[in-house]
Amino acid sequence: MSVGAVLAAAGSGSRLGYTVPKALVPLGGEALVARAARGLADSGLVRRIVVTAPAAYLEQVRAAVAPVSSVDIEVVDGGATRQASVASGLRALGGSDGVILVHDAARPLASADLIGRLVAAVRAGHPAVVPGVPVVDTIRAVDDGDPPRAIATPDRSGLRAIQTPQAFDADLLRRAHAHGAARADSEAVAAGDDAGLVEALGIAVHVVPGEARALKITTRHDLSVAALYLEEDA
Repeated sequence: MSVGAVLAAAGSGSRLGYTVPKALVPLGGEALVARAARGLADSGLVRRIVVTAPAAYLEQVRAAVAPVSSVDIEVVDGGATRQASVASGLRALGGSDGVILVHDAARPLASADLIGRLVAAVRAGHPAVVPGVPVVDTIRAVDDGDPPRAIATPDRSGLRAIQTPQAFDADLLRRAHAHGAARADSEAVAAGDDAGLVEALGIAVHVVPGEARALKITTRHDLSVAALYLEEDA
């Protein structure tokens, strides 16, 4: 089964103090989207990558990923939500692949080992697989009071923080997006990730071990932590 990838790159960089999309924010001298694309390409498993980007920044994103020349990369216009953007990427990817990875440019340091675990799990017969890391903080559910009142404390041993890339049987992922298409254009109801769309079909999503370095970059502190990982790699 060949592997294609959709790389979502439309998030805002405002919380990082930038006016460009988050995907174009530099990390160690290279845009986040370029690092994420390179990670997919360097896994040696991905045949083609479709990057979904804001319409106003298509050329900048194309320039950013141009040095990643070991696989075919196409940059296309995304959508109003992440779900809509991934759907756009799926259309551009075509139907040649048996496995599809969906990744976020905001997680640029996901390793080749992680990508390999995900693809291997799908090829072994698990049609929807996500990486997850154990939750280390105590989590409490709260009500809507002012201030909120703690009403339950879930057992954290059964909780995982979910990351990307997420890996899917290609036909299942396309079916999940078709089933959830009515939700795609509104942030209020759009799926937070593609595993959620699969779960809406009543199909189980399996979890493989994630990794700390696949952190999501949202704040300047996250960017600093990612830079430390690069220093450790050097």
